[in-house]
Amino acid sequence: MTARVLGTVDLIPAGRVASYGDIAALAATGPRQVGRIMSRHGHLTCWWRVVRADGTSAVAHRAAAHWDAEGIGHREGRVDMRACRWNN
Repeated sequence: MTARVLGTVDLIPAGRVASYGDIAALAATGPRQVGRIMSRHGHLTCWWRVVRADGTSAVAHRAAAHWDAEGIGHREGRVDMRACRWNN
């Protein structure tokens, strides 16, 4: 399961984000399981591209520099999901 989740996260292109639920649907698991896997193993992948469904992130303060570098629109710790959501 871990490899499937991280592999799915690796598919998110630069400049795009996906929610935990988006990843869960593609990896055939639940969003909480994705969160658990990302908290333990997210450092192995582009963790800043995975956000909550409302565009927020518990680590927005760390992710903001990555979002800026990739042109991911955000404001006050929230990614613009309409503009930046990955439509696989």
